Amino acid sequence: VTLHLNPISSVHIHQKPLVFLLNSPLPLVWKLKTERLAPGIRRVFFVSLGSIVQFEKGNFSLSAETEEKLFPEKNEHLLQWAQKEYGAVTSFTELKISRNIYIKVGE
Repeated sequence: VTLHLNPISSVHIHQKPLVFLLNSPLPLVWKLKTERLAPGIRRVFFVSLGSIVQFEKGNFSLSAETEEKLFPEKNEHLLQWAQKEYGAVTSFTELKISRNIYIKVGE
């Protein structure tokens, strides 16, 4: 699955830390494609067991962290866990089948 990340239109270059929970019932290769995300900013990708994140060539991967995590099984429990762990959830998306996911990050 390719995860496309770019800032909302009102933000020229996104310069804030991000945390992503990438959960799947089966192990996946998450391919990251980014645009206009500032280098050197901490970005964390938690993936379900057996999954990996592949970064584009460049320096984005130097400030990104990937960690396998055993997530709660149901989405409601995952959302509750994320809110408890991080205090807020700004976006939650559930897809049954997808090859591409487009996410706008920003304020």
